[in-house]
This record gives sequence, C-alpha cells and structure tokens, in this order.
Amino acid sequence: MPRGKTAGKAPCKPARQILFSEALRQQKYPAPAASPPPSHDTMSDNTQGASMDRILQEISAVGRKLEGMDTAMSALTAETRSMRLEIAGFQSQISGLDHRVAAVESQVVSQTDIDQELLYLRSKLTDLEDRSRRNNIRFLRFPEGIEGTDILSYLRDTLPKLADVTFDPPLEFQRAHRLGLKRQNGQDHPRPIIACFLRHGQVRQLLQLSRRQGPLRLGPLEIRLSADFSKETADRRRAFLSFRPRLRHLDVKFGLFEPARMWITKNGESRTFYDPEDLKSFLEGLHDPTQSMELTTQPPQDTQNQTRGMGQSEIALDTDGRPTTDPQTRGRDLERLTKSFDGRAQVLQAVAMHTQLLDRDKSRSPLKP
Repeated sequence: MPRGKTAGKAPCKPARQILFSEALRQQKYPAPAASPPPSHDTMSDNTQGASMDRILQEISAVGRKLEGMDTAMSALTAETRSMRLEIAGFQSQISGLDHRVAAVESQVVSQTDIDQELLYLRSKLTDLEDRSRRNNIRFLRFPEGIEGTDILSYLRDTLPKLADVTFDPPLEFQRAHRLGLKRQNGQDHPRPIIACFLRHGQVRQLLQLSRRQGPLRLGPLEIRLSADFSKETADRRRAFLSFRPRLRHLDVKFGLFEPARMWITKNGESRTFYDPEDLKSFLEGLHDPTQSMELTTQPPQDTQNQTRGMGQSEIALDTDGRPTTDPQTRGRDLERLTKSFDGRAQVLQAVAMHTQLLDRDKSRSPLKP
C-alpha cells in the first residue's frame, strides 16, 4: 500500500484545488443578482390594484343580489295580478248580492204592506165577531133539563120573575140553546145556556141589573149572567180578572169594561190597559217611586161604541175604527203579533212594519181600510 493513503477512502483534495473549482463554477453559473428594494410608486400601484379587486367583488355581489330581487319582484307582480283578479271576482259577487238585496227589500216592503192590511183585517174581524155577539147572554147554572122542550118559552117566562122586572115590550129571542154536548154528570155541572135577544136594549138592561143586584136567585141556585165575546176577547178578560185579588190588596180601584180593557184608579190618577201583560208590569213596579200613572183624557164608558174588540194578535183601534198611533200601544201590538205569528221571517216582517209605523206622522192613520 502506498504511503500517505488510507485503505478504502478517496484521497483528500488540496484546499487550493477546491477553491479553484469553486471559482470556475461561479464563473460558469453566476448567481442571480439581488432585486432592488421596491420604490414608493410601485407600492401605491399594488394597493390600488387590490382596492379595485375588492370593488369589483362587491359590485359582483350587488349584481347577484339585484338578480335575486328581480326574481322576487316578478313573483310579487304575479301574485298581485292574481289578487286583482280575485278582487274583481269579489266585486262582481258583491254587485250581484246588492241587486239581490235590493230585490228582497222591495219584496219586504210589499210584504209589510200586506201585513199591515192583515193586522187591520184581523182587528176588524175580531171587532165584527164581538159585535155580532152583542145581543147574546150566557146563563150559567141553570139545572140541566129544567127548560123542557121549549127553551125560548122557558126563558121568556122565567127571566122577568128572576129579575123582578117587567119588560116592555116583552122579551123576544131569536134563538137559544145549551152549549156543548150533554154530560153524564149534567146535574152537577150543567151546560151554559146562550140566548140571542131580539133587542139589544133588553140585553143591556139584564146585564146592568145583574151587576147591581148580583146573581139571579132560582131557589137555592144562583144564576149568573155573562156577555158573550169572541175567544180572543174572552181570554183577555179572563187574564184581566186574575189580577183582582192583587188590585184589592194594593187598594186600587178598578173596572173591566167591554170588550176587554181594565181601567184602574189610584191616588186620583187613572190609567187604561188593553193588554194584561202591561197591567202585570205596571203592578210589579207600582211601589217604585219613579213609577207614574198617565191620566186618561176621557173617563171610561160602559159602551161598545167607544171600544173595539181586540184579540191577542190584533191591534188597538181609535174611536174612528182605525189603528191607534200611540207608540206604546203599538209596542204592545207588536208583542202580541210576535206571539201569534209562526216563524222568524214573519216576526222580522212584523218588526219592520212596527218600525215603519212609528216613523210615520202621528196625525194621520198609518193604515187604510
């Protein structure tokens, strides 16, 4: 092995040789020159470029938002157009309903006139029925069969004796008979006898005598006399008479006059009632210090020429035969009409009719016969 060499290793190059090789390499491959530091103008240009990029990005974002708004606006426009079409349809329907309501109102006005005429005719019918019964008298508690086979002769001979009155001219009857079918217990509950007199003056004479002297005496029996009225009038008279105990308890003077009106007097003040419900309401508030009694302009007279028959479903009449214009009386008439009519439609028509009557001039009659 030669001296100065180590086995297995490359020989070391001298330092001069290494430096020479490095110099040749640098000459052959020179290192890139270092860039000079940026100037102030170059930095300003870079900043402006970055700002422009941001502005462009923001403008792009705004554009995208505007596109979304355009889409929403288009949808809103379409929805508005649809709503306009629906509103136009509603307006058409409302216009049709207006025409129908106008037609119904015209029919209601016509029906109201018919109802007014109906009320007037019903009141006149009740009045005529009561007047057709003016010559009738009902005799209660005559024993069954006591009249024999000729009831007219029996009444003609018996009534002057029971009343202890001589009739001049003698009593004359158009007809007479018992009411209802014959009962098995006829002796305990005899049927009433109704007689139609020929002269109305004799009817008034007998009724006034019965009111002054009380029932006629037939042995141990008391024969009671009663005027004959229509069912509606009789029901109202019966309702008025049910208040007699209370009126006596309150020390109220009262009288029931034909056909069916109650006249009361308390503390010198008088009032007339045509409806039992009105009398009931008045008595309930009689102890109220705010309750007052309206003075009647005319004293009551016991004659049918001053009063007219009025059933529960009829209207009050003035002395000339036309419906009264008193608002309170019309209110009572409306209550009776509501009870007698069937169906809500007729009740509503009655309300409309009553309102129209109250608005009319009180100086003239609202109904024409």
